[in-house]
Amino acid sequence: MPYPIFNRFGVAMQPLTSRENKNILEKKRVSPDRKPGPIAAQAHETIADLVERVRSARAQGKPVMCAFGAHTIKNGLGPVLVKLLRDGWLTHLATNGAGIIHDWEFSYQGKSCEDVQKMVRQGRFGNWEETGFLINLALNVGAYEGKGYGEAVGAMIHTEGLDIPDEQTLKSAVHSELAEHPQRAAAAADLLWIVRQFELEPGRRAIAHPWKEDSAQGQAYAAGIPFTGHPMFGHDIIYNHPMNHGACLGRCAQRDFLTFAESVSRIDGGVYLSIGSAVMSPMIFEKSLSMAQNIALQKGRSIDNHFLLVVDLADCDWDWSRGEPPEDNPAYYLRYNKTFSRMGGTMKYLRADNRDFLLTLVQLLGDKTALGDRV
Repeated sequence: MPYPIFNRFGVAMQPLTSRENKNILEKKRVSPDRKPGPIAAQAHETIADLVERVRSARAQGKPVMCAFGAHTIKNGLGPVLVKLLRDGWLTHLATNGAGIIHDWEFSYQGKSCEDVQKMVRQGRFGNWEETGFLINLALNVGAYEGKGYGEAVGAMIHTEGLDIPDEQTLKSAVHSELAEHPQRAAAAADLLWIVRQFELEPGRRAIAHPWKEDSAQGQAYAAGIPFTGHPMFGHDIIYNHPMNHGACLGRCAQRDFLTFAESVSRIDGGVYLSIGSAVMSPMIFEKSLSMAQNIALQKGRSIDNHFLLVVDLADCDWDWSRGEPPEDNPAYYLRYNKTFSRMGGTMKYLRADNRDFLLTLVQLLGDKTALGDRV
């Protein structure tokens, strides 16, 4: 007998307008020209080295990837990321499921983040209609359209809406695609169930995003730059809503993982930044590099000349150029450093606030388009 499962359709969802938000975009927004806070001399040396490596990588057409945790968005750094990608310095952005949600909530309502302890006690934490309904709907439609996780949400933000197919179109797709493209047929069948279950009207569904200019994933979609989402099932508030459909979410997340891996496959001579991500970034990078290295070695080459910079707030005195510390050293248990130290290339660790780091970086890099051949 199958185990019993929880019925999400019984959960009372509430409008976002009834939620008290801790972070207001107008107050948290970090302008790219804002003066960064003080950074230690050694940190400046590391960032100066990074700037030269980023310039060299972009001059050679190599990737500069930036993976970050949700606090990068919660701290109001969307505009800084947008400038870095618009100026051509970043070729790929990646975040976890929470980063996707905070970026979307900021772009949709200009505020985000709730009092978790208080809301759990009231049985309200994460049970917000618009966040759960619209992000999941974007993923459900995106899976049918062949989009990735961050791409699906980014498209909804940038275009300010979603296109809902009618039932007949979806039924026809199920039958016509089944023989040659069964995965497409399955995606159509999943969306057909969603359309029926939630009685969705076909056609264009307009969804205003008044703050979309500061959305990293919306602006990445507009610029055609990969912004990939890497969720873990059950970790995010969108799983509370019955609109959440694992098959559709999985299709989008799988596509984004493979998009991420494709960028990693070209990282030789490139740069990878990991900012405030203790689990997601190191875990997806090591699997992606292993696959990419496997293919490279089959072709008689290897991926060795990449630069990894890990930025976080934890103190770490260990010199990672010496290899891993012994197990009785607390640094051994800094998973992100330990993982990246195993990834070949050159790895450095920088202890810094993500605001001060990214502001220093964007201002030292300047505008690539204004530099021309000097990049």
